[in-house]
Amino acid sequence: MSHDVRRRLTDLRRAFHRHPEPGWREFRTTDRIVSELERIGVDEIAVGREVLSTDARMAVPDVEELEPWLERAREAGVRPDVLDRTADGHTGVVAVVDRGEGPHVALRVDMDGISLPESDDPDHRPAAEGFRSEHDGYMHACGHDAHIAMALGTIEAVKDSEFAGTFTTFFQPAEEISGGGKAMAEGGYLEGVDYLLAVHVGLGNPTGTVVAGVEKPLAMAHLTVTFEGASAHAGKAPNEGANAMQAAATAIQNAYAIPRHSDGMTRVNVGRIEGGTASNVVAEEITLEAEVRGETTALMEYTRTELERVLYAAAEMHDCDVTPRVISESPRVDSDPALRDLVGAVARGTTGVDDVIETAEFGGSEDVTYLMERVNESGGLAAYLLVGTDHPTNHHTPTFDVDEESLEIGVSVLSDAVLECSRREP
Repeated sequence: MSHDVRRRLTDLRRAFHRHPEPGWREFRTTDRIVSELERIGVDEIAVGREVLSTDARMAVPDVEELEPWLERAREAGVRPDVLDRTADGHTGVVAVVDRGEGPHVALRVDMDGISLPESDDPDHRPAAEGFRSEHDGYMHACGHDAHIAMALGTIEAVKDSEFAGTFTTFFQPAEEISGGGKAMAEGGYLEGVDYLLAVHVGLGNPTGTVVAGVEKPLAMAHLTVTFEGASAHAGKAPNEGANAMQAAATAIQNAYAIPRHSDGMTRVNVGRIEGGTASNVVAEEITLEAEVRGETTALMEYTRTELERVLYAAAEMHDCDVTPRVISESPRVDSDPALRDLVGAVARGTTGVDDVIETAEFGGSEDVTYLMERVNESGGLAAYLLVGTDHPTNHHTPTFDVDEESLEIGVSVLSDAVLECSRREP
């Protein structure tokens, strides 16, 4: 890979890092991806509503949350045609390279940032070298900026190779809130895909390591729960109220007492609580944000059912009403062994790769599983690989960063894997 290409990958990654945008608000990110695809010269670029099933989107912010980001993008010079195509929370891009007869190979990367303030410590490289987030309270703390850059580099490499067939790249929005995978899976561009690759950097794997295909991503569901009671004076007449705070506290305590399952691992967590008005007022409304996970989709559904039972019982105990809403969810789907083996063989011949791990447990959740599931259902193969990168602190922390040397490794592994897939019978 030439010095110019390496420099361009680094510059791209840093440009995306400077302007992180949360799920369904990736307007400027979408615009930059479109511009790069036009520079590369792909055969088709589809944006927003063209690549998504509107009704399948999950965790879409309301207009009041979307509008400031849309206005910020407009002020930054994002093209009106892109803003029109992404309005109302319809971000995302699909790029197609059409090289005639041959297998249909696809790549999916995510593109959203995280609601997390980035460190301004001078020892934090983005701060020291001038590409720290310019959006206060948000940063690329999971490597999605690197994923976008690697995907663009892969498209360019595939376009300039002897690839035969169709190569489709999905730039998926809203992964961090598990909102975009299902919408993109049902957007139409996955039809006929024979091989689907997805990629993530790091996750504890150092630069030079490649995990050929992960297994056991946890099935997951995010819920918002609202308890509604009746307010009263907490000193004079507490008996006249229906205490939503007590109902919520009871539910939280009992949620962690949900029995674990003999069939495998389950998780439950209440991560946020909001509500009430004052110390001397019986709380009338309390909102919780919770999640459940399971080693299988069935185990996640078991835990969700048990959590809902706990919520309704707590509400009844304290004479309140409760409304649980599933905001987003994703199933478990493992990497296919045959495609995993192909990736591993390619990675062993890639310059800069020192260690190839056949498979590893993912441990978290990822809504790319909707795309993987759909490809599997139509007879294709899907694999989710990890490209190692040295990161000084963990993902989702204010000082997260990536080793930019891993960008070149990622492009080489991905583009060679795509090329190898095109040589196989679907």
